[in-house]
Amino acid sequence: MALFLVISNPRPERPSEMASRRQSFWPWIGRHETAGICKHIYARVGRGAVAVFDVESNDQLHRILNEWADIIPAEFDVYPLVDVEATRKMLAAQVAANRDG
Repeated sequence: MALFLVISNPRPERPSEMASRRQSFWPWIGRHETAGICKHIYARVGRGAVAVFDVESNDQLHRILNEWADIIPAEFDVYPLVDVEATRKMLAAQVAANRDG
């Protein structure tokens, strides 16, 4: 599994014109939350959303973002994340390697 932070930047349509589409977004993302794929989702002040996804592949993330953009046309900033425990292990290994070297 791979973690990704996704930040949506919706197109600049009038918010009132997108209200019904925005309402359909929440049940859609709720299904991904129930499945354990969307770990966190937050609406941004003004417009857009921020989500953390735990997906099996880039293809799965790609499909999710295409579905999202079909509901609310947007550009996405995508950031791969590293689990905190994995980061701790990597740092410990680096420290150990520097002591031995």
